[in-house]
Amino acid sequence: MKNIVLKPAARLRGEIVLPGDKSISHRALILSAIADGDCHITGLSNALDVNNTIECLKKLGIKIQTKGEQVIVKGGGMYGLKAPKTILDAGNSGTTIRLLSGILAAQDFITEITGDASLQNRPMRRVIEPLEMMGAQIESNMFKAPLKIRGNQLRAIDYASAVASAQVKSCILLAGLYAKGITRVTEPSESRNHTELMLREFNVNIQANPGMAGVKGPAQLQPADIDVPADISAAAFFLIAGCLVPDSEIIMPNVGVNPTRTGILDALIAMKAPVQTEPQVTINYEPRQKLIARPVNLNPTHLSGSLIPRIIDEIPILAVAATQANGTTTIKDAGELRIKESDRITTVVSNLKKMKANIREIKDGMIIDGPSRLRGAEIDSYGDHRIAMAFAIAALFAEGETQINNIECVDTSFPGFFEMLESLRNG
Repeated sequence: MKNIVLKPAARLRGEIVLPGDKSISHRALILSAIADGDCHITGLSNALDVNNTIECLKKLGIKIQTKGEQVIVKGGGMYGLKAPKTILDAGNSGTTIRLLSGILAAQDFITEITGDASLQNRPMRRVIEPLEMMGAQIESNMFKAPLKIRGNQLRAIDYASAVASAQVKSCILLAGLYAKGITRVTEPSESRNHTELMLREFNVNIQANPGMAGVKGPAQLQPADIDVPADISAAAFFLIAGCLVPDSEIIMPNVGVNPTRTGILDALIAMKAPVQTEPQVTINYEPRQKLIARPVNLNPTHLSGSLIPRIIDEIPILAVAATQANGTTTIKDAGELRIKESDRITTVVSNLKKMKANIREIKDGMIIDGPSRLRGAEIDSYGDHRIAMAFAIAALFAEGETQINNIECVDTSFPGFFEMLESLRNG
């Protein structure tokens, strides 16, 4: 188990190049694998989660190579995958197992896919049930991984998802590429729409509006070249750090600002902390721009409703920020946090209490009274990358030293995070 001890920062300054967007990277690899020819991807995330997707695709017979800054995927077409000789391992990646399940449901072979202990505890009923409605046969461990998927001829469905989940929506849309007719997914609120946008890049007939997406099958994917922007979920940690550490200026170029992902910017605006931006550029239907974070006094806010799916990954770091706001911040409707890599409601509240924050847990969120003078403490990451990174930022303005245990989990999404943080101290 790897630990780190962090001290408060006097200031943070510099320009940093953030890793490629993890969500877009997964989708670029998977869609390229079933395209009819070579696809070139630039800016691909180097996260372990994304590497797990690469390794799964290689086991399915897809050739993937790196040439300079490009990753070349030799697409085999819709039915170009081959039966794997071993069990596919998604590691800690829910995106890998759920999105690949959509494609594997239509193949003419049996595939078994699993993950680490954390992933094996995450809910898979939400993708198993719609895939079985479409005609797939799936064996599971009480609706959890490992999954044994027997592919079949799929049929189009109209599916009303009980949760706003881009992974669920994308899984069904990917399966819909193989089904005759239009497969539609509706959600209670809009989730991130990277799959819908990227399918257009591969010349797929896609219907999309907030809360609904549909795809017409059977489809054929033309090869495409994808440029992956920097990950706004990675940027979130440095946005908060720049807001809260005195005399700071953190510049982040080429950050993806897809409107379904910019909830972190909206939350900061609600806290009276607008982030300076430069004009947008759009490539592959995905807008991106430079973000600049500087110190500001935060106001409290109320985060709930349709905003939650747009900030679900950023809530741990927003909770850290709320400890410094001048008043009470409430986070509600975020029960989905309990089934992430850890129970992020309990882990955030427990660790912030260790740092002497005034915070209490509620069923679907938390209530945070600020401002609090945080104190250094021994923090458990619970094997959750976003918990480890959120409390690394908290350590920058806490009194004394903070030790964070089990930090190797950060590599699942952001290898080099701690080195990047250290470079800003010296900027």
